Parts: sequence; structure tokens; C-alpha cells
Amino acid sequence: MTTTDRSPHALLLLALLALSGLLFFLALGDMGLTDRDEGRNAEAGREMFESGDRLTPTFNGELRIAKPVFIYWLMEQSYRLFGVNEFAARFPSALFGVGLIFIHYLFLVHQRDQTVALFGGLMLLLNLEILGLGRMALTDSVLIFFTTASLYGFWLGLHGEGGVRRWIWAFYIGMALATLTKGPVGFAVPIIAAALYLTWTRRWRDYWQKGVPLAGLLLFILLAAPWYAAMFLVHGDAYATGAKANTIGRFLSPMEGHQGTIFFYLPVLLLGFFPWSALLPVPLYHAFKNWRSSGGISRYPSAPLPHSDLPQPSTPGRELELFAALWVVGVFVFFTASSTRLPHYIGPLFPAAALLTASYWSRCLQDPTTKGIRGSIHLMMGLGYLLAVGFACLPTLYATYASKMVREFPLAGQVDLGSSPYLAATVLLLGMTLVGYLGLYDERRGGAFWAAGATLASLVLIVIVIATPHINRYVIAPPQELAYAAGLNLSRQDQFIAYGTTRPSSVFYAKRKTLFVPIGEEDRIRTALIEPKRVMILLPESAQSKLPAEANGLVPILKRYGYVLLANQPMVMIPEGATPPPPPTTLGH
Repeated sequence: MTTTDRSPHALLLLALLALSGLLFFLALGDMGLTDRDEGRNAEAGREMFESGDRLTPTFNGELRIAKPVFIYWLMEQSYRLFGVNEFAARFPSALFGVGLIFIHYLFLVHQRDQTVALFGGLMLLLNLEILGLGRMALTDSVLIFFTTASLYGFWLGLHGEGGVRRWIWAFYIGMALATLTKGPVGFAVPIIAAALYLTWTRRWRDYWQKGVPLAGLLLFILLAAPWYAAMFLVHGDAYATGAKANTIGRFLSPMEGHQGTIFFYLPVLLLGFFPWSALLPVPLYHAFKNWRSSGGISRYPSAPLPHSDLPQPSTPGRELELFAALWVVGVFVFFTASSTRLPHYIGPLFPAAALLTASYWSRCLQDPTTKGIRGSIHLMMGLGYLLAVGFACLPTLYATYASKMVREFPLAGQVDLGSSPYLAATVLLLGMTLVGYLGLYDERRGGAFWAAGATLASLVLIVIVIATPHINRYVIAPPQELAYAAGLNLSRQDQFIAYGTTRPSSVFYAKRKTLFVPIGEEDRIRTALIEPKRVMILLPESAQSKLPAEANGLVPILKRYGYVLLANQPMVMIPEGATPPPPPTTLGH
């Protein structure tokens, strides 16, 4: 890259990072922690911060083995910087989300050009899955960063010359840190993608010569194994049994009701990677077709390949697209084979999908006659219109099924969804119509990308700025505010009970050990009330009649939108400077 090229390149990168920062960090801490995983992760990080024990993750004072330790290390440091709050709990995810866009852009600049890098960076940023994961206190944003860095290091180490070949070490370091973030999936994703590529292209000999596999394996073990070994030595079978259940057990049988058909991830990919998922089928198909038509050559010929439906990139570029296609297919099939299925599991394939769609879109702009582009535009419009209909129907569907949600959401029948679903539907209808107007005509097709990106960004901003505060006020925040009040008024020897639906975030806000009592196990409340100490019980008002007779003397201390905090002593301390709750309304108490 020449000196004259560096200035626009730096400006593009700066603009991309600024947009990433806005979408990942805007109002990041304004919504309460969602249950279940956000609450558990944030509290495990808080307990590590409070105890100073950096080896053993705990939740509610008990060993937490569902996830390894790295995310809690990050949260602990974030709490030191920003205090213990929602923003700090989500900060690592948002930071690594920005970092993902950064390394993705730099990789594409190095391997392709600025145009593909810009398209690829925006496509990886402007989709529902990556933005959602980057704004939650989950392990997935950090995991995706490390698996992507690992596979980009693998590619550069295998194909680079001179100093670039040293990036092969990132393959092993990324795998190790990913394994410390989310367990075996951290090395499974890079190994699956790399092994498929090496087998398909018959490059295993190149890997053994350039990939330093033995030294790399040693480095991986040195980085990833010590924590696992220490946990086994300290906690023995308690850790080994739980870790096995949360890895092999999760793969072999559904856990916590998270299952689905073998087609589960197809709509997840189509909608999670919207709008760019509409551009994915054509380059995915041609990545394999072009490789087969080349006879599976594994060196870089100088002449373009004949008989391809797409304008020919360089052969190294075509091989990179094959690598990305194998990455997408391998990860998709791996998680489809797992018995436990959740939408965010396939997140690690999104960088490869963005690489393929960006390369395809760039070629379509260079040659407007490229086959498949009109069908891709029609598919994008169809998905957008389908989403618009879904948003428009959401208030009606909600009103129909609200009565079945009262156990999780006590005021379900009294709270509407506001204007945000209709606003989102309008944005999608207008945006996809503009995509069709621009994208279906060769001379103005370039504008379709910006129309699609602006539509997605507007949709996300509607959710962040309009929908989230409304949902938070009536759905998420009420029990958390009462848990916070209980934590302020109970000493260490006192008892805090959460009755009804188990909400792990209650522990985070109460900042104390919590006794969770499901409906049907009221004897545990009876036992707690017999003891001579202060007791507070957080529960939905509708469940108050199910309490044992011994709870009849409890005093209602605070109420918030269908939830009540009861105590066996009437006095409650209001913290200095705290904002009192608003007066009762028609949605009220």
C-alpha cells in the first residue's frame, strides 16, 4: 500500500470502528441483565471480583462449571474499571465485538483490497446476530473473536511469505484462548475448518512444513491446560463430572430444553445474518464449483479458469473463498449435529460468511451481468418483507398469548409493546423497497448495499433506543430493583429468598447469596421463617397466595409492576440519593 493510499484507508477504518463503537456501546448498560445466562455470567464475574479467587468461578456461592474462566477474568477487570454494573458486565463482549470487526477488516485489506474489506467489515457488523452477541454478557462475542483470529492466523501462516508466516502462532494462541472462553468448542471450530480445508485441497504436507504442528500443540497445551488441570486438582470429580455434562453431554443430548430439528439453524442463519444472508448461497455454491472445475489444483496458476459463471478473482482469492465456504459448512454441520441447539451457537461462522458475501458483492459491482445477483436481491427483499410482516403482527400475537406469559411476566396482559414493532415494520418495508429499486438495475446497483445496511442499522437503533427501555421498565427491571433493595437491607447472616421463577440476575442485584424456591417447594420457606433472623422474599404478587401459612405475617415492603418484596420486619432503608419509584399507574402494582 502506497503512502497516498494510506490516508483513505485509515479514514475508512476509523469510520468503520466509530460505527462499530456506536452500535456496540450505545446504551449498553441501560437494560437490566437478562436471565438466564447473562445473570449467571455477570454474577460469577462479580463473585470472582469480590472474593479475589481467580481460579474457581462460582455462582450463588456454588461451583460454576458451565463455562471456563476467561470471560470471568475479563468481567473482573471490567468491574475494577467501571464498577459492578450492567455496562461493566457487557463491556468485554462489546470490546471484542469491535475487535472482531477490526481484525476482519485488516485481514481482508491484506488478502483482497479496500473495497472488499469495507464491504466485509460492514456486513460482519450490520447483522442481528453479531450485534446482539456483542451487546450481552455472554461468552460468544469473545469466542468468535478468538476463533476468527485463529483461522486468519492459520491462513496467513500457511500462505504467507517471510514474516507473515509467523502468524501461524495465532492459530494456536487463538484456539487456546477460545478454549479458555467456552471449552472444547474453542478448538473444535478452528480444527474443523482447517482440517476440511487441508483435506479438500490436499495441503496437509504444506501444513506439516509450515504450520509447526508439534510446537503449536505444545503452545496450545501450555496456554489452555493449566487452568483445567488446576480445577481438576482442586475440585476433583465435582469439576470433572460437571465439565463432562456441559461439553460431551450437551452435544449428545439436549440440555435445559434447548433442542430443535436438523433445520434449526437454517432460519437462524437467514435471519441472524440478514440482510447479507441473501447474498450467501451463490458464492457458497460457486466456491465449491470453481474449485472442482479447476481440477483441485493446489498451486496458483497465472491464467484464469474458463467456464465460470462469476468474474474470476485471482486463484489465491478463489482458494480463500473455498476456505471460507468450508469454514461456513463445517461449523454449520457441527452445530447441527449437536443435540443442544441455540441460535448463538453458529456465531463463529459469520466472519467466513461475511468474507464470501463481500467478495461476491464486489464482483457483482465490477460486472453487473454476474449470474445470481438478481435472485439474491429478490431473496433479500423477500426476507425483509417477511420480517416486516412479523414485526407488524407482533402486537396481535402478543395480545393473543399474553395470558400464557404471566408466570414469567406478571403484567403481561396489561402492558402493550408500544409503537416500536410498527416502526420497525415500516423501516423494513421502505428499506427493502429501496433495495429492490436500486439493486435490480445495473446502473444503480451499488446503492442497494447502502440501503440494506442503513435499514439494518435503523432497525437496531429502534430496538436499542425505543423498544429496549419500554421492555426493560415493565419486564426486566422490576424484580431486579426489588432484589437490589433487599440486598441493601439485609446483613450477611440474614436470608434473601426468590420465590417462583428462578431469575439468576436476582443474585447479581442483591449482591448476596440467594435461596431460590420454585413453586411447589414451600417447605423451604417455612424452614427459613422459623429461624431467628431477618428474611425477605421476592415474588410475583400473583404467587403470594401460594406461600405457606407461616408467611401470613410478612409485611409488603416494596412493589414494582407485579412483583412484591415481603419481609418479616417492616423497616426498610432507602439508600441516600436513590430515585423513588413512580406513583402507581394503570399498569401499576
